[in-house]
Parts: sequence; C-alpha cells; structure tokens
Amino acid sequence: MKNTICKAMLGVAITGMVCIGAAAQNSDQSSSPATMKNHAKAADKDASGSNLDAMDRHFIRKAGEGGLAEVELGKLAAEKGQGDEVKKFGQRMVDDHSKANDQLKQLAQSRGVNLPTELSAKDKATKARLEKLSGEKFDRAYMHDMVQDHTKDITEFEKESTSAKDSGVKSFASQTLPTLQDHLKEARSIVPKERKEAKAETKGGK
Repeated sequence: MKNTICKAMLGVAITGMVCIGAAAQNSDQSSSPATMKNHAKAADKDASGSNLDAMDRHFIRKAGEGGLAEVELGKLAAEKGQGDEVKKFGQRMVDDHSKANDQLKQLAQSRGVNLPTELSAKDKATKARLEKLSGEKFDRAYMHDMVQDHTKDITEFEKESTSAKDSGVKSFASQTLPTLQDHLKEARSIVPKERKEAKAETKGGK
C-alpha cells in the first residue's frame, strides 16, 4: 500500500516537471531571436507605410510629379524668359520646389512610396511646347500655365491638409500650402502685365 502511494506521488511530480519544462520551452520560443526578428519585421512594415491610405499615397506621388515639373519648367523660364519678372519667377520655382521636393522625398522614403524620377507624358508635352516659343509668347504661355497649375495644386493641397489620414502627409501639405498660394498670387500679378504688353504689341503691328 505504501509503495503504491509513493509511486502515485512520483508520477504526479514527474508530470508536473514535464508541464513546467514545456511552459519554459514555450516561453523561450516566444522570446527567441527568430521570434523577435519577426516582430521587428512587422514593426518595420508598419513604419514603412505599407498601410498608408490609398489617397495619401496617391497625393505623395502626384505631388512628386508636380514638383518635378515645376523645377524643370522653372529652369526653362529662367533661361528663355524675356521679362525679368518671368525669369525671376522661374528661378523661384526652381528654388522653392526643389526644397519642397527634398522634404517630400524624405516623407516618401519613410512611407515606402516611390516618387517619379522623370516628367509625365503631359508635362513632357508642356515642356516641348514651351521650348518652341520665345520672347513674349514664351512668357505669356509659361505664366498662363503657372496660374493653371498652381490653382489646381492649391485645391489638392488644401484638401490633403485637412483630410489626410497620415500625420506626416497632412503636415507636408499644410506647410507647403502657403508657398503655393504665394506662387499663385505672384503668377497672377505677372500675367496681366504680359497680356497688356501683348495687346500693345498687336495694336502697334496694325
């Protein structure tokens, strides 16, 4: 009888040790290097912007596309522009949008978004059209394009500055918006002068 009780107690003890050993093994596995590495990968995935809202991702790409075009066309205006105001405006586009593009590039990299590295088909066509013009015709066409482009850009940036899901995207839109508004104001102030000179030129030709 005594031996039977001892055997039973020994069995219980062994079973308890097995359970404790299994629990310890599971605990070790949960904190193993491989498991921790998987957790780190998951964290990196979230940080890279894999879950970035589709509209925010689209905005980043479109902003990159537009910023690239503003720089390229600005260089063209600084070189081909006839009026001093147009030349200065073109150079300002290069300076301001290059700065904004650098900020956007950092944001895009942190969110896992690839920015365009060359002009879109539409912007290539615009550049090709402007390259064929010179003098007053170039100035008028370029400034007209700048008014249209910035009017559209401001609408998009205003929307994203309030509705963006990502805080970084919202911050970029909000910080860049005043500069775009200032660009539009300056462009509009130059356009009437170009139109006035064009009318005077037409009357003189008659």
